[in-house]
Amino acid sequence: MLLLIFLQLLYTGAAAEISCTTTHTRLKQLDAGNGDVFGVSDDGRVYFWHSTQWRQIKGNYLHVTVGPAGVWAVDKHNLVYKLQNFEWIKVSGLLKQIDAGGDMFVAGVNAEDNIYCLKEKGTDISYTHIEGKLMYYSCGPLGCWGINNIYEIYYRKNVTKTSCQGTGSEQVNGILVMVEVGTDGSVFAVTTNGKVVTRLGISPKNPVGTEWKELDLYNSFKHVSYDAGFLWLIAENGRVIRCPYPESILSSLL
Repeated sequence: MLLLIFLQLLYTGAAAEISCTTTHTRLKQLDAGNGDVFGVSDDGRVYFWHSTQWRQIKGNYLHVTVGPAGVWAVDKHNLVYKLQNFEWIKVSGLLKQIDAGGDMFVAGVNAEDNIYCLKEKGTDISYTHIEGKLMYYSCGPLGCWGINNIYEIYYRKNVTKTSCQGTGSEQVNGILVMVEVGTDGSVFAVTTNGKVVTRLGISPKNPVGTEWKELDLYNSFKHVSYDAGFLWLIAENGRVIRCPYPESILSSLL
């Protein structure tokens, strides 16, 4: 089924009609990064996007992520796993949400909304606690973004490969239910009323950007992720919508 969704080309200011494909698999959460896309269904089944369709792999998880740090997941007991050669390997720690988009590190939050970043050294996993409380946390090459339990937005400053804890947080205007940072540093999010927004003005000199811009999408959504020229959206009914989207202006800056 082909769904026509109207998007504004945010970086040029011109309006255009873009054809978006609605896939047949229903998901509750997905993550696109480093050229791959993984997702989980309401009953915990794990899928990845291969060529033109979703394919299921073994495992039953609550949240899955893919990025420069690999493919990771957490289950309903908050146990943490990493995918290696299509085998899920349990590692130490407890998290309810996890993100592999950082520069070779993993980040996430636990059941008490405590924030952590993870570093691998061989088979050892070390956890670094980050001050504050967040229910959702996502990282990219220009820093990390998070949402707390009253939907306030925070940007974590000075996050690097060797210092994943950063040096402090800055509150950003707006109210969101989730936020995802792309592999290229672009930021997309969902508002409390199901609108999809992107952060404008992001650059290495100004990684927090300047303002939120609402995308002109003909639907209401609960999840969004972006990678490699495609926007991935989960509608309220669980349908996954894949839209070609202009390459981020960040690609020429990073």
